[in-house]
Amino acid sequence: SLWFPAGAGPFPGVIDLFGGAGGLIEFRAGLLASRGFAVLALAFFAYEDLPRALAQLDLQYFEEAAELLLRHPKVRGPGVGVIGVSKGAEVALAMATFLPQVVATVWINGTSSLHGNPLLYKDLRIPPIPYFLERILITQGGALDNSAVFADPRDPAYAPSAIPTEKIRGKVLFVVGEDDRSFDSKLFARLAMARMPPENCRLLSYPGAGHLIEPPGSPLCSVSSIRGTPLPILWGGEPQAHAKAQEHSWQEIVQFLEGQLGGAAATMKL
Repeated sequence: SLWFPAGAGPFPGVIDLFGGAGGLIEFRAGLLASRGFAVLALAFFAYEDLPRALAQLDLQYFEEAAELLLRHPKVRGPGVGVIGVSKGAEVALAMATFLPQVVATVWINGTSSLHGNPLLYKDLRIPPIPYFLERILITQGGALDNSAVFADPRDPAYAPSAIPTEKIRGKVLFVVGEDDRSFDSKLFARLAMARMPPENCRLLSYPGAGHLIEPPGSPLCSVSSIRGTPLPILWGGEPQAHAKAQEHSWQEIVQFLEGQLGGAAATMKL
């Protein structure tokens, strides 16, 4: 779904991606539109005619989305931004790496390698690091703790699965919750940044914040059910620290996108 601010535009364009819940999630796109961006909330599985489960990531699908957005008369080019959380952050990092249309990327608690699903783009195939589902733990509260499901991406055997972020031409803002109980997001961010020129990346790291860092005013979601899991998932986060992280990171995200894509003439402010 495509969200526009009031007015004739043209506006800077942003693609908005979520993660393992699948489907179409629109609330962040609407909020970004209120800040002056033209935002494409993009589903990539479990929606309408898309695959019900995520088997592979075909980057040409996301390239088509970027081109569609840039062709719209109310969107100002020459490039677009991408914001993604969790699996969506993994996709966003791959888009920034291989698609020249992507000039600004916001990565929220994602990975720096392909996990679970291969990435395909024309003649390229990046193999995934497998999920080790036998390592899932069940907490006393009956939630799934997935923190041990991810293998150490620094193992030389998994080198072919790393996203080659040294190819990124644009800028990347990495946002990390240090109490993320789903991924070791800080490790993933550091691995991605180690391959990039320092001037092309920045890290915001928040002690006490969990996996689902969302816009300010969103409640802390430390445990929730998502599509395809038999029990709720543990996301982590301490209420006060997480709330502060959401408030601070949102302002930084908006400023980053404005700085890289051009000023957004917003009429409403959150």
